[in-house]
Amino acid sequence: MITLPQDYRPSEDEEFMNPLQVEYFRRKLLRWQDELLREANGTLLSLSEGGIMEADITDRASVETDRALELRTRDRARKLISKIDQALQRVENGTYGFCEDTGEPIGLRRLEARPIATLSIEAQERHERMERVHRDD
Repeated sequence: MITLPQDYRPSEDEEFMNPLQVEYFRRKLLRWQDELLREANGTLLSLSEGGIMEADITDRASVETDRALELRTRDRARKLISKIDQALQRVENGTYGFCEDTGEPIGLRRLEARPIATLSIEAQERHERMERVHRDD
């Protein structure tokens, strides 16, 4: 178990994915996952509180639309939780922070912004260009 200083932030001056950085991102991923799970549980509670009791058809439609939107949001969160789980597995096996295509470091700024990133910015841009080319076919 690594003790992380309270105000620790990964720095470009350190060795990439040293134990402090790995622990920092592991905790960041776990906090994010916990937050998403709490939100999902809140959604389940609100959806299980019974049926729609609105007498007015417009109010009923509005409630249905809100519920459908909430379910879509939760589905996106479910997919995100799966990606967080995969990132945590990469933390465990020592591949976290390195591009799946090139093996090069993804970069601290990118990982701060998107801790589940699996590709470096260059590899991601290449991937998106290839998608556009194939989509246009």
